[in-house]
Amino acid sequence: MHYALHYSQITSYLPYLIGGALLSLELSVLAFAGGMVIGFALAIARNEGGPILSRLVRAYVVFFTNTPQLVQIYVIFFGLPDLGVVFSPFAAVLIGMTLNAGAYLTEILRAGLASVHQEELDAAETLGMSRLQSLRYVIVPHVFRVAMPPLSNQYILMTLGTSMAAVFGVEELTGRAFNVNSTTFRSIEIFTTIAGLYVVITFMATILLAVVGRYVFRARVRVL
Repeated sequence: MHYALHYSQITSYLPYLIGGALLSLELSVLAFAGGMVIGFALAIARNEGGPILSRLVRAYVVFFTNTPQLVQIYVIFFGLPDLGVVFSPFAAVLIGMTLNAGAYLTEILRAGLASVHQEELDAAETLGMSRLQSLRYVIVPHVFRVAMPPLSNQYILMTLGTSMAAVFGVEELTGRAFNVNSTTFRSIEIFTTIAGLYVVITFMATILLAVVGRYVFRARVRVL
């Protein structure tokens, strides 16, 4: 049996697929930003809070890092309506990805906080900096210099993980590829095309994150 490739049959769908890629990026950016807020807050709570708060943070991290993200989103999308809480497919996926990211980013940022030297904090105190100023000018830049490579890797994984949104009817890149495939039946052409689009968007994100890390936080991150 011979299969002839005809990419010309799907070129008219490229704008539609690119729109899906942009939706994938929107999901990953929003989830990563929300996860950063959760992660930074919980990393500080884990390091600075009391034993009870530390155990609660630990329980959150253990739960979300040891259960599949897809199952977590299933609970939000299919389970919570039984309790009267209903989310749209996009919102359910975004909440699930954000909570999952928050757990992983908590551990990454906690390691970054642990790497801050006491001498740096003593120097900030000697200069008369307040706690907030020390956090802004000493702790945060140091944390991001150390944590930028794993943060970048986590963001790339999240971008690729947006493909699971197709399971819930979100028309991101993979979801739109399913729609095009059901119309054209050119599976090889469609899925190799979206694979290329994923390579492009992750490559662009890698360069952007490396540039930010190098020139904003002076992290040692390779641009290429």
